[in-house]
Amino acid sequence: MILINLLPHREEKRRLRKQAFFVGLGLSAVAGAVLVALWYAVLQQMTASQMDRNEFLRGAISKLDEEIKDVSSLKGEIEALKARQRAVEDLQTDRNMPVYLLNELVRQTPEGVFLTAIRQDGQTVLVSGQAQTNERVAEFLRNTGANSQWLERADLQEIKAAVVGAGRDSKRLFDFSMRVSLRRPQDVSAAAAAAAAASAASAPVPAASAPAPTAPVAASS
Repeated sequence: MILINLLPHREEKRRLRKQAFFVGLGLSAVAGAVLVALWYAVLQQMTASQMDRNEFLRGAISKLDEEIKDVSSLKGEIEALKARQRAVEDLQTDRNMPVYLLNELVRQTPEGVFLTAIRQDGQTVLVSGQAQTNERVAEFLRNTGANSQWLERADLQEIKAAVVGAGRDSKRLFDFSMRVSLRRPQDVSAAAAAAAAASAASAPVPAASAPAPTAPVAASS
């Protein structure tokens, strides 16, 4: 027996396929929305975590800034203390320099030169005086510029002829003024040490003595 279906099955299948399509489309939309929601939640969590880390870093940076300020202030105090210490050491070192200056001027002043004024400004000394001749002044310059341990860089500022006294007692002298630099004790010590090292390096090395000849020993039978 042959059965013939006269119902509109094509329309029914088309309707079912359309319905399945819309159901799948709805499920895809729901799945996409769920994924988007999950991804958004993950992003929010990551953002919150990064913000917490940023806040922690800002706090650590502010603490470091305070510590850096403290360190900078401590460095400034240390430098100020060092400057005070250097000033005290310079005062202790320089308190004997006028004595060295006067002793050195006494040693280096030749005969026929008379000093009338000595003014010291730091390491610079201005010396004024009178000399019998120009040669005496030149000798004084040579002594203070080359032969002195404490004085250096002697520079003649002015020299002029002057007449002292009147009548038969008048004398023709030369008024002069010169500028010279005074060394510090540590500079003198360093120069002396360098000179000693140079002399030790240039000293001849004694030759090694030859060994004394040994007497031959006779073999005993």
